[in-house]
Amino acid sequence: MSATAVLADTVFDGERLRSNAAVVVEGERILDVVPSEGVGALSRVVLPPGTILAPGFIDVQVNGGGGVLFNDDPSVAGLAAIASAHRRFGTTGLLPTLISDSRQAIRRAIDAVAEAIDRGVPGILGIHLEGPFLNVARKGVHPPDRIVPVEVEDLESLSSLGSRGKTLVTLAPECVPPGFIAELTRRGVIVCAGHTDATAAQFLSAVEEGLAGVTHLYNAMSQLGSREPGTVGTALASEDVFAGLIADGHHVADLSLKLAWKAKGSDRLMLVTDAMPPVGTAMTEFPLFGRTIHVAGGRCTTADGTLAGASLDMAGAVRFMVERVGVTLEEALVMASGTPARFLGHSPRRGRLIAGSAADMVALDRDLQVIGTWIAGRSAESSP
Repeated sequence: MSATAVLADTVFDGERLRSNAAVVVEGERILDVVPSEGVGALSRVVLPPGTILAPGFIDVQVNGGGGVLFNDDPSVAGLAAIASAHRRFGTTGLLPTLISDSRQAIRRAIDAVAEAIDRGVPGILGIHLEGPFLNVARKGVHPPDRIVPVEVEDLESLSSLGSRGKTLVTLAPECVPPGFIAELTRRGVIVCAGHTDATAAQFLSAVEEGLAGVTHLYNAMSQLGSREPGTVGTALASEDVFAGLIADGHHVADLSLKLAWKAKGSDRLMLVTDAMPPVGTAMTEFPLFGRTIHVAGGRCTTADGTLAGASLDMAGAVRFMVERVGVTLEEALVMASGTPARFLGHSPRRGRLIAGSAADMVALDRDLQVIGTWIAGRSAESSP
């Protein structure tokens, strides 16, 4: 198998920007990152002037895209359509996310993800089950009739994807029995707090059981107060806890995004899209559990104005953090790739451009618009 050198004016290897560099790829892996003049007689792909080549983006919260909602189409074809839509915006790995639904729907979703992984659908890394063990008081657009208490058989169901891919479960810590988070963690499931009214004490107890992070920090959770830090304050103060952020100018104020960055740094903050079907389409509305969600001005809302996910893509989130929040390009790229890779336990296999890592890459122009992607060494044009 012959190696190919992908040359760019700038390569971000996951830690630093390297000028006039080349990523040498053989098969699905990266052999090395070298100065452009050091590629010798290798086959070359020369990217346009001004291009930044970076690790492919990883999104752990994707409800839909390409006109498809995962809840409505838990199939290999549906997952392929979602992944393909997000790949256009630099996402080379994602967790399709199921909004709170019936136990039967959860089983169907896990089976679909397992089949998609077995068939090699590019970009599917596992599944995110957002609910149904949430706090109704913080339900957002999750249907209240789908929010239920834990039952004994749920442990087996939630962990049934096994080693095929990563399973992330978002739950309200105050709504599950003691030991539930610990047992999920023991079975290899990653657990986040979300749609929760947890107090600081409840949150910290969950961390002791293995809680790894917070789903869409600030949104649908108990807020920071002077005497009760709530989920927001405790997550910001907990050094080892990861947090997802929706950086679209609608879910979280710019200053609140900056506060999270100042408090936790790029090594514990992950950009997420919370994307809905409109991503990659011109849709102006879509159905969600019998309600019509309207799409306008970059917002997805119910008739009463409640936010219902987002029409955000990862490249847009990176641009937002750089242009509106003032984060450096390197840190924004880490939030979109390296940090979610570490959160999922995929680093350094993903989220870095170093010898031995997967050849999952994104090429960005000077305006941080996506001009190309590679998954396991295959460009979008050459993917099956």
